[in-house]
Amino acid sequence: MSYSNAGADRLTKNARREAAREKAKKLRNQQRRKERRNRFFIQSAVIVAAIAIIGIVFLVITSSVRPPAAGPSNMASDGILIGQDLVAVSTPAIAPGELPTPNVRDETSSVISIQVFLDYMCIYCAEFEQTNAEQIKTLVASGAATVEIFPFSILDRASQGTNYSTRAANAAACVANYSPNQFYDFNSLMFDPSIKPAENSTGLTDAQLIAVTNQANVESADSIANCIEDQRFAGWVKEAHDRHLANGVPNSNVTTVTSTPTIIVNGVQYTGAINDPNAFRAFVLQAANTNFTDNATPTPTPVP
Repeated sequence: MSYSNAGADRLTKNARREAAREKAKKLRNQQRRKERRNRFFIQSAVIVAAIAIIGIVFLVITSSVRPPAAGPSNMASDGILIGQDLVAVSTPAIAPGELPTPNVRDETSSVISIQVFLDYMCIYCAEFEQTNAEQIKTLVASGAATVEIFPFSILDRASQGTNYSTRAANAAACVANYSPNQFYDFNSLMFDPSIKPAENSTGLTDAQLIAVTNQANVESADSIANCIEDQRFAGWVKEAHDRHLANGVPNSNVTTVTSTPTIIVNGVQYTGAINDPNAFRAFVLQAANTNFTDNATPTPTPVP
């Protein structure tokens, strides 16, 4: 009897089992290495994502907490006050972090105080200006009234991403800073039907805004052009916007400015028709004899 074949069979079976065990071991090791690699990649991806999220949050925080901005000269109240002969009242600029200084109306004076909050994209502001600018100009030029104009940016959303309201208010601030006595003419031109852009358009370009300042015959034209292109007072525009919403108008019955135009005469808000010059004229004459505390004052009524 021979056992050579049986022994060979047993050795072959053992070898096969050993080979199978080695193969299984190798597969298990490969699987473990693969799982470790996968865990490493997942952990790395999580870390990278976390770092990215932290970076985004940091950018959002740092962009929202911007340093205080300086304001333009001649707008210490957040508006520019224009008096007789359309000459602007000279004031220092608001320093970064400082609050505006409101102009206090002299209730014993016969001079009428008109305040206008406007947005250069606003169609209703354009209606009011086109209807009443000349009679206001006559009152102010003669010394019968003052007008305080507050560029107010609330319609950036209506300019297809160009932030026209902010850019236009910045341009107005540039004019106030460098050429204040041409501000009234610049302001009127901004609402001229041939110039004022429609709401929900891109608004005027910076080059077109500069062209309007030149049409108003501003002084220091080059400085104003650079100021417009640099958006030098855009930060102040944003801060003034927030102040108007939060604090309203001092020495008036307006507790918050939420729309444009907001028109105030001797401390009392005008709520009549913005496109009726007779209605506004009558309100001005009435306000000339009444202050916002409802105490009668014996002031004369100028003729617009």
